Amino acid sequence: MSSTRVVAGIGDDCAVLRIPPEHEVLVTTDFSLEGVHFRREWHPAEVVGHRCLTRGLSDIAAMGGEPVAVFLSLALPARISQSWVDGFFNGLLGLAGNFKVALAGGDIAQSPQMILADIMVLGSLPKGTAILRSGAKPGDRIYVTGELGGSAATLEMLRNTCKKLREQDFPQYFHPAPRIEVGTYLRQHGLPSAMIDISDGLSTDLAHLCEESGVGAELHADLIPRARIGRDPRTQVDLKDALHGGDDYELLFTAPAKKRIPPSIAGVPVACVGVMTRGNRIFLRSDGKSRRQLKPGGWQHFSR
Repeated sequence: MSSTRVVAGIGDDCAVLRIPPEHEVLVTTDFSLEGVHFRREWHPAEVVGHRCLTRGLSDIAAMGGEPVAVFLSLALPARISQSWVDGFFNGLLGLAGNFKVALAGGDIAQSPQMILADIMVLGSLPKGTAILRSGAKPGDRIYVTGELGGSAATLEMLRNTCKKLREQDFPQYFHPAPRIEVGTYLRQHGLPSAMIDISDGLSTDLAHLCEESGVGAELHADLIPRARIGRDPRTQVDLKDALHGGDDYELLFTAPAKKRIPPSIAGVPVACVGVMTRGNRIFLRSDGKSRRQLKPGGWQHFSR
C-alpha cells in the first residue's frame, strides 16, 4: 500500500513522512490484548485486525484529523498459524485501504503465550484546529453519532453463549466504522467546542470530557440512540448498554446552542442527547421528569 505522504516506509530503519505545510501532527497509540480486547475462539483474525486499527483511527477522528500513516508492533506466540497472521493483516490493511492510509512500519516479536498488538496512528490537521476535550461550556448541547450499546450487547451474547456469532448479523461490533469523515466535517465547519470518541462508554467518556472542560452535564435518556442488534431490527439494546457499553467508536461532541448541527453527516445520524451544565456532576433525566446522578459505568483499566 502506498501513500503520497509516506516518502519511505517499510524497509528502512525509520519511516519518512511528508506533512503538509502549516499542519500539526496527531499521534495516538492503543493496545489490543488477547484475553482483554479479543478472544481467538470468538473473534476471527480478520476481525481482530480491523478492530485493532479502528481503535487508533477513532482517536484521530475525535480530534477532527485525517490519518497519515499506521505503525504496528505485533507480538505473537510461537505456535500461531500463518493463516491467523494473514487474516489479521487482511483485516487491518483492508480498513487502512478504506482511508488511504499506509502501514509505514512497526515490529514483530515472539510472545510467551498471548497475542499483543500495539497500533500507532499518525494524523494531521491545519495548525490550531484540533478539537480538544477541554472546550465545552455550560449551555453547550451534547451530541452523539450513530447508535450506542450494540457492541456491549453483542459481547454479552458472546459471553452467554460461549460460541461464535455470525459477523453479518452484528456488523457494529465485528466491523466498527471509525468516524473519520464525520470528525473532519465537524472540524472544517468549526462546529464542536469539544469532542471525544466513545470507546469506554458514553457515561465514562462524557465524564472525561466534563473533567477536562470543568463542567457538568445532563443527559436525556429518551434521546439517547440505542442500537438494534441481530436479525430482528426491532430489538433495541438496554439503556444500560447504551450508557455504559464501550467499543462503539462513535463520536461524542458538544457545540454552542447557536450552532446548527446537521441531523446526518457523511451518512451517519447525529442526535442531540443533552446539555452541558455548571458544576462537575452528570445527571440523567428520564421520562422528562425524574432526575438522578449518573456515575461513570463504562470500561476502566485496573478497576476491581
